[in-house]
Amino acid sequence: MRKTAWLAAGLALLLAGCSGGGGKVNPQLDAEGKSFVLKGVSAAEKVSQITGADSPNKTDRFAVYGTDLGSMINDGDKTYFVFGDTFGERAADQIGGGGSFWRSNTIGYTTDSNPADGIALDGMIADDIGLAKELLPSKKVDYDEMTKIPTYGIAANGALYLYYMSVNHWGDPGKWDANYASVAKSTDGGQNWTLLDGVKWPGDSNFIQVSPYKVQTGEDQADIYFWCIPSGRFGGVQLMKVAESDIEKADAYRYFAGIDAKGQPIWSADLAQAKTVVDDTVGELSVVWNPYLERWLMTYLKEGDGVVIREGLAPWGPWGDPIDLVTAGEQPGLYAPFMNERYTEDGGRTIYFTLSLWDPYNVYWFKTSLEK
Repeated sequence: MRKTAWLAAGLALLLAGCSGGGGKVNPQLDAEGKSFVLKGVSAAEKVSQITGADSPNKTDRFAVYGTDLGSMINDGDKTYFVFGDTFGERAADQIGGGGSFWRSNTIGYTTDSNPADGIALDGMIADDIGLAKELLPSKKVDYDEMTKIPTYGIAANGALYLYYMSVNHWGDPGKWDANYASVAKSTDGGQNWTLLDGVKWPGDSNFIQVSPYKVQTGEDQADIYFWCIPSGRFGGVQLMKVAESDIEKADAYRYFAGIDAKGQPIWSADLAQAKTVVDDTVGELSVVWNPYLERWLMTYLKEGDGVVIREGLAPWGPWGDPIDLVTAGEQPGLYAPFMNERYTEDGGRTIYFTLSLWDPYNVYWFKTSLEK
């Protein structure tokens, strides 16, 4: 009985530490006493091509000749690669989005756990004849709903959740208008999706494109943090969170509204109270916890310059200065640098990420090493 009591007490202390209640504070949520340690990154290296007829995956067999984005969702031993506007046929010399057999979104999947030689897709979510199918249908009507673009997803509560934006109109480079942002749910491994129309953010808000990450707060409890930007590539980053169990409840989301006198984050139910945590021109962001640095990492497109990486001491910051990851001169037409905590080496010192190239409008696999 005495041994059982000691074990129970130890478990209680552990859970208190994870939640920050009276024990050791979760290092992912605590900036106190930390300093920036990321000094730079090695020259980014293109490892392989993931999509397209010229890729090792030969995705044209799924009628995926051209596509972009490539954010990732981990679920068990499977990783889903989520793509944006996808085309089955197009001219060999065509640049950018376009072509026939247009689908607003598609998903590939893999159990490949070795990132060093590229990503081998096991397949794609497909229709009855084996062609990659559109998961979230859109109207495809300009100035109404041009497309539904997936921004990021996460596995939670035994299901898959895919956040997306309903695009009203593509404008000048780096600018577009959104009707709203929302989320869809799949309970069958991504084969079918249900739109959760009760969870939406206004098209003019700062919560149109998101990057989620799950932080454990107890043995069977977690909060999901979302770093968020407006439509387009010219806004800063704001932050929201929700308990994993409440992910389908719109009124359960809380918005970072600043720091109190004790240095603790303030969370508001009112998105109008949200504060900017990274003030920059941010496009297609990705945020993960890095075990090598024991810091947060954020990658994004800085329009006109290229892709950058920043280090964060806590989800709300402070965030370090941007460091060039891949410049526009090195890879013209680059965008959408998405990381995944699963794909690292050397304890997180080497990180892998997807990168989209406007010409030839496909997704590539890159890597870099962190210097501290």
